[in-house]
Amino acid sequence: MSPRRLPSPGTPGRLPLVGVLRLGRPSPIWFKPALSVVVAVAPPNLTLLALGRLDLAMYTMAGSLCALYAHNRPYAARARTLVRVVLGIVAGLAVSLVAASLTANAVVLVTVGALLAAAQKTLCDATRVGPPGNVVLTFISSAALFLPQTLGQVPGHLGLALAAGAWAWLVGMAPGLLRPHGPERRAVAQALNATAGYVQRHREAPDAADDPGPRAAPAAAVQAAWQTLLAPGARTDATRRALERLVVRAEVALAAPADTDPERLRAWSRDLRGTAAVPHPDDLADDDEILGVEAELAAERRPWAGRLRHLAPLAARTALGCALAGYVSLALGVGRPYWALVTAASLYQANLALTWSRAVQRVVGNLIGVLAFAALVPLAHLHQAVLVLCCLALNFGAEALISRNYWLGSVCVTPMALLITEFAHRQDSGELITERVVDTVVGALVGFVAALVVTNRRAGDRLTQALSTAERARERAARLLAEPAPAPAALEAARRSLTAALTDLRTTADAASGEWWQRALPQERVVAAERSGHRTLAATVRRQGLLLARDTDGGAEDVRR
Repeated sequence: MSPRRLPSPGTPGRLPLVGVLRLGRPSPIWFKPALSVVVAVAPPNLTLLALGRLDLAMYTMAGSLCALYAHNRPYAARARTLVRVVLGIVAGLAVSLVAASLTANAVVLVTVGALLAAAQKTLCDATRVGPPGNVVLTFISSAALFLPQTLGQVPGHLGLALAAGAWAWLVGMAPGLLRPHGPERRAVAQALNATAGYVQRHREAPDAADDPGPRAAPAAAVQAAWQTLLAPGARTDATRRALERLVVRAEVALAAPADTDPERLRAWSRDLRGTAAVPHPDDLADDDEILGVEAELAAERRPWAGRLRHLAPLAARTALGCALAGYVSLALGVGRPYWALVTAASLYQANLALTWSRAVQRVVGNLIGVLAFAALVPLAHLHQAVLVLCCLALNFGAEALISRNYWLGSVCVTPMALLITEFAHRQDSGELITERVVDTVVGALVGFVAALVVTNRRAGDRLTQALSTAERARERAARLLAEPAPAPAALEAARRSLTAALTDLRTTADAASGEWWQRALPQERVVAAERSGHRTLAATVRRQGLLLARDTDGGAEDVRR
């Protein structure tokens, strides 16, 4: 089987249509953000409803939506992340409210919104805050720009957002009381499952062993498991050490799939469900040390500010696309230009190909969503309580469906955003639908044109750096293999560094291949580096004696030296 090649650079290439709307499997924890956002939003909104001040719900929702973040992070890291998200949302809200109180000039407000969107996109990508990323922050700050406001009202409105954000923090942390290692167990289970699938495919098609493509997903899952286990502040206890041993087994299987039983990996993955004891590989003694784990945190220890340089093209795309989308919307006489701005901000992904896919998904989801709004709005107009309940149901639906495909979640997000505008007073439904459709089309078209205009030539630089890092990591591992008796800790650290470097190389190569109008990418060098790197990994595993061989009964026995 021929190795996967990077698309030819310098031309836009084919932009996909058919697969863009295909539904995937739901996230294993789709119900967690879905339930969390309902629990976070309901008490503030129902309280305001009882007080007859539902017009203030926009400010409490700014804080409540923080409950969408960090569900995949260990609880120590989640606590810090949620605090940063709350502060980030409140900071953006503060800038918007102050701007709205100082000027009513729509052009100025759109400009402020575009700059905020670019800053939010850059910071979210640099800190790797995870889904839903910058979109929620941009939605809140952009909508707030067009809320009637005075300077005297700003502190009170920010106080409401902070109070709701504190409640959202409690909601996000509450599951830790029942399942303190839940995120770590899920991450390790996903790594084991992904690796088992790769091992099974390798057995069915051994001729494809040199193709680096199929390794990308399981390698990323293994790397994500390590980053979850070794997140700053993570507790070192017996459960975490047992989970680390399982990830070691996934690493070994990925490096030497021919010598691994995939059913054993799947059995371990199943055993991680619930709160039962973590399975212990019977070929690892209790006192075995997990050596070289510091290598897994090498990338995370680099200051996040160092990643800003590579994100400059994405920031420029966001600022230009959001500003132009807002200006065009104003020129067309749309009363809510922030919808076009938010649509543009939601498009920008790691490369142009992914940005195109998101544009298609956004347009399809929003257009279906306005039809859903047209069907729901008569029900919502029956009573404000029904309006609140409809928004809660749509919140749940959006988070339950969005992991299957972005457009499917947008079908719920769109009517929810339209219904929120009715919290203050009833709106003309026909006007809302017309403006939302226009803003969706304008935001998607103008935003994608901005992505075409602002090229990301730094993607090639980033690929060159990742390639050099992978080659150096392979050379280091090869030198240790050539020694008669390399130190176990050094060999383990070299293996883990090489694993991380190869994962980063594949991710960077995929991102660079989705860009256009850049210099020629080192395609052959990337393929050669991946092939030689994975062969060196397999040799390192064998040298360490970490392989599991099947016994005559179909089980597995330790063949460590």
